[in-house]
Amino acid sequence: MSDHVDAVVATVRGWDGVTVAPHRFGGQEFKLDQVEIGHVHTGGLVDIPFTRAIREQLVAENRAQPHHILPDTGWISFTMRAPADVEAVLDLLRLSYLQKRLARSRRDAAQQAALMGEFEALSLSPELRALVA
Repeated sequence: MSDHVDAVVATVRGWDGVTVAPHRFGGQEFKLDQVEIGHVHTGGLVDIPFTRAIREQLVAENRAQPHHILPDTGWISFTMRAPADVEAVLDLLRLSYLQKRLARSRRDAAQQAALMGEFEALSLSPELRALVA
């Protein structure tokens, strides 16, 4: 399992503006500036914050589960069990990352256009696309 966690940490660490630090409940936390984009626990459990609407759609699409402790919030949980889960987790973390970058670029049309292009690379359902656009 630690290979999965290490792969996620190594990838997310390389994203522009992301910092990685120990998470208060174990594992590693990823932040864009001072805003958390998610965290991964040492056992492979990943928690990621979204809006409630995005969380509901991700759960409806079976891409994630409601948060294991805070199920009535926008947070989701995903437990990595197999090597293929790493890519699924990276897509979810990237969605959180891009959503937060998009919110910060509301006054920069060129940056917004570039970020929307990155959303396309995630192969989002039309329903998810409508929620993040």
